[in-house]
Amino acid sequence: MSKNERFIRTYSQGVLSTIEIWVDRKTGVNYLYVKQGYSGGLSPLLDGEGKPVITPPESLPQSW
Repeated sequence: MSKNERFIRTYSQGVLSTIEIWVDRKTGVNYLYVKQGYSGGLSPLLDGEGKPVITPPESLPQSW
């Protein structure tokens, strides 16, 4: 993966149904991606207060 790519996958689980967490390198916002069969969905990952989970961009690896 190139370090110029905006999103990086930081977590992946599953085979037939997949759960992944993607992080935007510019904003640090975490997104939850769920796929099952031919369907899928993407949503910001929220904390207990309903605010987006943010990973400081400087703490992300430059190449993943």
